Amino acid sequence: MAIITISGAAGCGREEIAHLAARRLNSELVNEARLLQWFSSEFSFAPENAEPPARAWRWMASSVLARLATERSLVVDATGADRLLPGVPAILRVGVTAGDSRRTGNLMLQFGLERAAAREAARRLDAEEKDLLRSRFGRGRAAAPAGDLRINVQTFTAEQAVDVIAAAAEARGLPEQGTLSASAEAQIQFQVRLELARHGITPAGQLTLKAREFGHPSEEIFANLLDFYRIRWEYEPRSFPLEWDGQGRVVEAFTPDFYLPEFDLFVELTTMKQSLVTRKNRKVKLLKSLYPEINIQVFYQKDMQDLVMKYGLAS
Repeated sequence: MAIITISGAAGCGREEIAHLAARRLNSELVNEARLLQWFSSEFSFAPENAEPPARAWRWMASSVLARLATERSLVVDATGADRLLPGVPAILRVGVTAGDSRRTGNLMLQFGLERAAAREAARRLDAEEKDLLRSRFGRGRAAAPAGDLRINVQTFTAEQAVDVIAAAAEARGLPEQGTLSASAEAQIQFQVRLELARHGITPAGQLTLKAREFGHPSEEIFANLLDFYRIRWEYEPRSFPLEWDGQGRVVEAFTPDFYLPEFDLFVELTTMKQSLVTRKNRKVKLLKSLYPEINIQVFYQKDMQDLVMKYGLAS
């Protein structure tokens, strides 16, 4: 899939849902803070060091999201993100709603407020969001769009909301559509540059995603080695069910660390103590028996130490 946007008023749990959705769907989480960081590195403002005008936000955000969406799938949690890239088909726009009581309770927990103060905070945050939308999109664009999916989390947990989002993405066929095509991105960037020129803003350089966060330093070392040899890799792209209960539910699964598409090879790194290595070896053996068509190679602690000594990749 390309892009999923998550919108919702303060106290709806939008941030938690976006975080869980990004993990569940193996996507990059993009929020307001990350967008601002990318704005400063991706664009040059006139005069230098000036703040970009609010009306330029939609175009800068569109440029950033379009470029990132050519590399991987995105979950976007930012005010007004559901109004961006209207002509792109591979977007699922999700709105999260909740009743006043649920929102008030969440804000009480989030900020340590009494009930009356939390109600006032909800009113204030709603007004601030409305003003922000107007500053970014104008008065005529401040009303929320219809979107594709609205989830009332009054009786839903965050995990259940993510289940609904994942099912909707599957029903729309977003996983099969893959990332945004280069031609679609080029069309978006052409329009964006015209609009940004009106605000005295020009692209400063190429935007790239930071390396993914790895579960263990050895994984980052191995990724550095693959990059050195220009070998394409994917980090934890697939989980394989290994055991099921009587109702057919998965009770144990195995997620190899890397997949190398050019070699059709999964790689598992094992740098733990022997008791845990034995357990992981059992999973690898079970994987091979259940999925004989899968190629997998295990790298042990000594293998990783040899790599570090030979290539000096620890730094």
